[in-house]
Amino acid sequence: MSRKLLALISALLLLTLATYVYYRRTLAAEPVDPYALVPDDAVFVLSTHDHPTLVRHLQETQIWDNLTAVRYFQQAAGHLALADSLARGATRRRGVLQLLGRKLVITSVHVTGPGTFDVLYQVPLARVSEYRQVRSLFETLGRDPRFRLATRDYENHELTVLTERSSEASLTVLNYRNHLLISANPALVEAVVRRLDHPGAATVLSPFANTDLLKLRELDATLLVNYRRLPKFLDVLFRPDTHGQFDQLTSLASEGMLGLKLSGSRAELQGFSNPETARGALHQLLRGQPARPLRLADLLSTRTALVLHLAATPAQTWPAAPAKTDTLGRVAALDSLRATLGGEIAVAYLAAPTAGSQPGRLAFAYCPNPGRTSQWLGRLRRLHNNSPSFTRVGPYQLNPIGFPEAALLGPLLDPHAPYSMEVLPGASALVGNYLVLGDALTLNAYLSDVVAGNVWTRSPAQVAFLEKTLPNARLGIYVDTRNSWNALLGALTEERRAGLLRNESLFKRFPQLAMQLLPADNENDPEAQYFTQLVLHHPNQNPAQVQGEAGGNGRGIAFKQHLVGLPTLLPAPGTRVPAVVVQDSARALQFVSADNAVLWSDTLQGQAVGVQPLAGGLLLGAGNRLHLLGSDGRELAPFPLNLPDSVRVKAVLAAPGSSPGEATQLLAATAGNTLFLLDAQGRLYPGWQPKRLDFPLAGLPMLLRINGRAVVVAPLKNGYVYAFDQQGGLYPGFPLSVGARLAGGLFLQPGATLSRSRLTLVNQHGELVTFSLAGDVLTRRRVATWSRTAEFRLVPDQRSSSFVVVRDDAGRLDIFVPNASRPLVSQALVTSGPKPVQLFDFGRGKRLLAITEPSPGQVFLFNAQGKPLGAEPLPSTGQGVALSYDATSDTYQLVRLVGKELRRLDLKVGEAGK
Repeated sequence: MSRKLLALISALLLLTLATYVYYRRTLAAEPVDPYALVPDDAVFVLSTHDHPTLVRHLQETQIWDNLTAVRYFQQAAGHLALADSLARGATRRRGVLQLLGRKLVITSVHVTGPGTFDVLYQVPLARVSEYRQVRSLFETLGRDPRFRLATRDYENHELTVLTERSSEASLTVLNYRNHLLISANPALVEAVVRRLDHPGAATVLSPFANTDLLKLRELDATLLVNYRRLPKFLDVLFRPDTHGQFDQLTSLASEGMLGLKLSGSRAELQGFSNPETARGALHQLLRGQPARPLRLADLLSTRTALVLHLAATPAQTWPAAPAKTDTLGRVAALDSLRATLGGEIAVAYLAAPTAGSQPGRLAFAYCPNPGRTSQWLGRLRRLHNNSPSFTRVGPYQLNPIGFPEAALLGPLLDPHAPYSMEVLPGASALVGNYLVLGDALTLNAYLSDVVAGNVWTRSPAQVAFLEKTLPNARLGIYVDTRNSWNALLGALTEERRAGLLRNESLFKRFPQLAMQLLPADNENDPEAQYFTQLVLHHPNQNPAQVQGEAGGNGRGIAFKQHLVGLPTLLPAPGTRVPAVVVQDSARALQFVSADNAVLWSDTLQGQAVGVQPLAGGLLLGAGNRLHLLGSDGRELAPFPLNLPDSVRVKAVLAAPGSSPGEATQLLAATAGNTLFLLDAQGRLYPGWQPKRLDFPLAGLPMLLRINGRAVVVAPLKNGYVYAFDQQGGLYPGFPLSVGARLAGGLFLQPGATLSRSRLTLVNQHGELVTFSLAGDVLTRRRVATWSRTAEFRLVPDQRSSSFVVVRDDAGRLDIFVPNASRPLVSQALVTSGPKPVQLFDFGRGKRLLAITEPSPGQVFLFNAQGKPLGAEPLPSTGQGVALSYDATSDTYQLVRLVGKELRRLDLKVGEAGK
């Protein structure tokens, strides 16, 4: 080797060594500031570094269960599962989600266009193995025919673009010094690249550079909020004309840092916000005015949906209305009235009656001297020539007013036209030390609530909620999502409204919300900040306790006693999630609302049967009584109806009377094979004496109304079917023999006349028999082979629109659909006792079968094709399950009993149909 070549190699080695040392000592030694990679236009920045703990706390508060039901979350989880399965060969030890671990992962939300926002994720890679894992993952996905992998250059940085061929949806990735920047919007990743050209620029964390809330162990995450960009974000969610008041309130602070803590029944964010320094901001107008408590709690109706509470004196906060030409002195009198108000103003919205309708609005202002306020109100009425007449609601007087509310209370009521003198029909009332303004109809209904005592301080749920809030605040926003649901549907944009309906359970997980800002004691200090708190609260569910369900997107509520029988679903106003009625072993009937709150409990004499809605109440039988319970669980007159002490009610059915004035007919079947036909007043129909049947009932009887005629159909186990009229006589052609013994119910195809009304049943020879109410057998055909040990039952669906035939033979259950020679489901079971079979049919092929085996305590679910749902049966200790279907979210909700727990489980229809 020549000396020149040796010298060249040595110089090259020295240059490489020097470059490596320079890189390690300078570039690599300087850590990457992850917040410097976040674009400046972020509205929210969420940071967390302990994902296992965060997920565990989300599960404990049951937010995780609701998140897994969100369509976006399910799609993302599906993509991650696919990526895991494709990359499993190259990275067997670690999954995609395990990359997060205990790293500082940052998620930022940005408004990227009119009506749209996007998310930017930042995930650091700590080891070479993790970098190889990510590189191998992208290479594997690039070879999959469902994806397309490409790279492009942007300002000397290489961006990786992964595109799903079917939807053309793409994911753009930038690897900057082992920090992955990921977004579905390439413009956000490009904004990160542009930020790299300004390394000394202020970051989103600069206003809180000396604060690190993640060092506190009890916090699960931190949230940076840019209040200046909140109005644009609200434009994405709400119609522009609906959030002007909130835009004004956001000018109290410029940015904030909050720590997230999840515990039990609430999620809590606490931290600090920097005051807004811009001229004309709300902070500048309120500066120096003390914080106040929410003394309005004594006056807020339980129908309140939203409260905006401001510790402000109108005369000190906003200038007086322009006088212009005020020859009558009306503006001067209005200014004098404003001078009598001080300390607190608030705006409250009441629950809207229907979805999309305008909620009632009330304005509150604190009056230190109600007498002076009343005098100036009277003077204004005379100046505006208002009638001196008034309406009295309890001890309160409701008077008309001749001035606009916004002219009195400033921009809080109408930010777009705060000093408009356009007069709308309105009214006022003095309630304690508060002047209340609103339209006459809303104000009258509100005063009725106050007189009746339906206020927050008398509601245990609201009192418990207020105890979690700050005692004083400058700004307080209080929301009850249960009352605000209808108004929210009307305020959202069309696209966001559909998303809210799909994710209703997530939104209603915490029905009580409060955000408060408390100023510092010395606001003149340059370092003064607002203490900020946001509380999301779920009311206590005593006497039951809400619990999460492991292994699924379910929710549960635990009682003190074991639950028995069958859960019954009832529609709940304002939500598509049904309420549930269930009974425990202590015979207490529990009414569980859509958000898993026990609204009332009533102890009965026996097991509840025939639970069904009727005439604004809940009809059921228990022991020897028929009950009709109102919405509060109390009996509606003239119930309860008492039957003889020797009988026990086995079934209760209802049918409307033959004329509009006739009372509803009730049919009660007892365990002693006796039928009672009576009206809703407890009177037996003329000629109908308690009818004792010769044989036990094979299934539930039927109470029908055919062409104005009452028909009672009773199938007996001896193979005969009886049809009685309203006077207790038999219809012609009955009793009708079906040729073999019976077990199970009837399926009705109603017609205009008795001869056109058809009933179908199955006998113990496996024959499906159809007959008319004229007593004629129309068709007879064999469904399946029979044996001496087999038992056949006909099971109609919950709407009585279709049916299946069940054959139970020596522990094997076969289920047949009409006109099919082979069983749809054939299931071998362990026990030989009764096994309830239920058919749920919601139309358009959305059918589910449920087979309950009570002794092992499990339920098997099958779809319309007879395929099982899930590899294992679900726990269920009741006598069956309940199922509902929500067309908006295309989701089933399964309700079942497991010991002392009532459990709800959401099932996507697409998954159930696989």
